[in-house]
Parts: sequence; structure tokens; C-alpha cells
Amino acid sequence: MTDLAGKTGLIVGVANKRSIAWAIAQAASASGARLAVTYQGERLEENVRDLSASLTDPLILPCDVTDDGQIAHVFSEIEREFGGLDFVVHGAAFAPREELAAPFVQTTREGFRLSLDISAYSLIALARGAAPLMEARGGGSILTLTYLGSQRVFQNYNVMGVAKAALEASVRYLAADLGPKGIRVNAISAGPIKTLAASGISGFSSILQHYRDRAPLRRTVETAEVAEAAMFLLSPAGRAVTAEILMVDGGYHATGM
Repeated sequence: MTDLAGKTGLIVGVANKRSIAWAIAQAASASGARLAVTYQGERLEENVRDLSASLTDPLILPCDVTDDGQIAHVFSEIEREFGGLDFVVHGAAFAPREELAAPFVQTTREGFRLSLDISAYSLIALARGAAPLMEARGGGSILTLTYLGSQRVFQNYNVMGVAKAALEASVRYLAADLGPKGIRVNAISAGPIKTLAASGISGFSSILQHYRDRAPLRRTVETAEVAEAAMFLLSPAGRAVTAEILMVDGGYHATGM
């Protein structure tokens, strides 16, 4: 039921081999999907192209998610190459380092705008572009990545927590909008993982240790485990699941003191 043979997907948010989006891309490709993978700017292009060489006949495209023209070009190329689209994985997230280092009350207007644009609004923009291509296939699945900092205060997470809260609300509203078209929209809330984005959070190692001490499974999670959960939501196995925030964090979210 998690077989993606004959399916096509778009993966947004790969930065390097530690990216959760990359782990999902690997799992989807291994399950038979053909993928379009985007990169953010020239700095990341080489990484993404090198990684994607291990995929089956990938389509590699530039995509700045703050640029509607680039987003439109991505879906135009996907339609030309694939003819349609079955799933989207949205892993784009960013907050300026200085916004994470300063007290939250010092969040700047520009830092807030940029963080919400890249981390939350981009899901809406991608869903809008993907919807016609998915509807032509009879439906599809859109998946994004979030974190518990959307609901609870984590030191130095700051404006990114607000952005993730907006992202999770967007999941619910998009699921309601797109459900009649057979398009499902979900998110995975993973436990802390050493990704490029996490490197910008001061004291991240102590967060990892806290999860090891407190999570019911007494450990953190791996990108491969998140990817396996993603396969459920992207595949026919998850066909009745939408508007869901699936926790993949070793049970940490359920704990109190």
C-alpha cells in the first residue's frame, strides 16, 4: 500500500544529505516514484544535483519559494515532463539567524515577514500550483514538515515557532479547500534532527539530550523514520487521512513533567 510505482512527485526543501526532505525523496524514489527536485539558489544547486544523481531520471529545477514566477515555472516544467502530479513534499523553512538569537519580543517586522513567507505562505503557493496537476490525476497528496515549537515554547526557536503554527493552520484550511478535489494535505511533526536548519538554533544539542531523557522511547528520531511515515501519508495507505499533524517524535509530545 505504500508503493509509489508510476507516481510523480515534487520535493521542495532539499539542502544537503541530512535534510528530511532528502530522506523522503530517497524513500519515494525507492518506492517507484519519479521526482522533480528543486534547489534554492546557486549555493545549493551543486548539492542537490549531486544527491539527485542517485534518483531515477529526476527533474532538477530552481525554485525560490518567495518568487511566484519561479513557482509557476516549476509547475509548467512538471506538466511538460510528467503530464501531471501525484504528490508534493514541502520542506522549505527559514528564519534569519539574528531572529533566533534575540529575545522573541525583539523580532523585527522584516524578519517576521520573511520567516512567515518562506516557512508558511510557500505551502499555499505550492498547493495552488499543484492542484490542477493533481486534479487531472484524480487527486493527490501534499505533505509539509513542522515541529512542536508551533504549540510550545522552545528556547531560541522564536519566530520559527510562530511560522510553524501558521503552517499547521494552513494545512487544515488547505485540506478543507482541496479535499473535494481528492487532494489530501497533511504535516509531519518530527522530533529534533541535526539538519542544516537546526544548526541555526543555539543550544540545539541540549534539546536533543532532553528528548533522549524525556521521550517515551528515550531517544530522538532519524530522518529515515520520518521518511517512512511520509510514505504512509503520500501513498494509497493514507488515502483517508487529511488535515492531520502526524507526530513522529518518539512520543515526546505526550509528556508533561
